[in-house]
Amino acid sequence: MSEVFLVTGASRGIGAAIALEAARRGYAVAVNYNSSAQAAQELVAQIEAEDGKARAFAADVSTSEGAARLFAEVDAAMGRVGVLVNNAGVIGGVVPIEEIDAATLKFAFEANVFSAFYCAREAVKRMSRRHGGTGGAIVNMSSAAARHGGMPSEAHYAASKGAIDSFTLALAKEVGGQGIRVNALRPGLIDTAIHSAHGGKALVDKVGPTVPLGRAGTAQEVADAALWLASPQSSYVHGALVDVSGGR
Repeated sequence: MSEVFLVTGASRGIGAAIALEAARRGYAVAVNYNSSAQAAQELVAQIEAEDGKARAFAADVSTSEGAARLFAEVDAAMGRVGVLVNNAGVIGGVVPIEEIDAATLKFAFEANVFSAFYCAREAVKRMSRRHGGTGGAIVNMSSAAARHGGMPSEAHYAASKGAIDSFTLALAKEVGGQGIRVNALRPGLIDTAIHSAHGGKALVDKVGPTVPLGRAGTAQEVADAALWLASPQSSYVHGALVDVSGGR
C-alpha cells in the first residue's frame, strides 16, 4: 500500500501543486478542501488521469472537530497518514492596524494557526511510536512574511505565520524522539492567486524583478521543497525553517 500523504487546503495554488507532485512520486494523496469542492475533484481527476492515487475530503480544519473528522475519514478510506502538509490558510484581508478587530484576528489565526495545531495533534496520534505508529513527517506552511512583515496592512497574516515558525520549532523538540520529523517551508513571492488582493499578476510582475533571483517563484518550486522535506533524502533535517523565497 502506498504511504498516505495528506495536504490540507489542497484544492488550488501551492497545496494543489504539492498534492500533484506527491502523487507523481508514488504517494496515495488525501486532498483536503473546505469550500472548493469542484477544484478538489478536478485535482483528483488529474492525479487519476496520470495513474496516481487520490481522494478528496471536505473538512474545515480550522476547527478541532473538523480536523478530527478529516483524519478519521482518511483512516477509513486510505489508511494511516504518514506525511502531513499543513497548508490550509488565508491572508485574512487587507486590514490596516487602525481597523483591526476581533473577527479579522479570529479568522486569520484559526485558519493559519489553529488548523496546524489540530491537524498535528491528529497526525501525532497516528505517527508516533508512543501510540503504536511507525513515524512520519509533518511539513508546516509558514511564509517569508514571518520574518519580513509581509505586504502592507497584513500584520495579522505575518503574525500568524510567525506563530507557525515557533510552533514548528517547539513541535520538533516535542516529537522528534517519537519518530516524527517536523519542518516548515517559508515561501516568498510565489506566482499564485493569493496576491489577488494586491493586484494579482500585476503585483507579481512588479515585485518579481526586485527579488535577488530576479523573478517570482512558482508553486512547483515550493512543491519540490515540500516533497524533499517529506522524503528520506532529508532524514536529518528537523526543526528547520526552509526559505523558498529567491533570496528575498
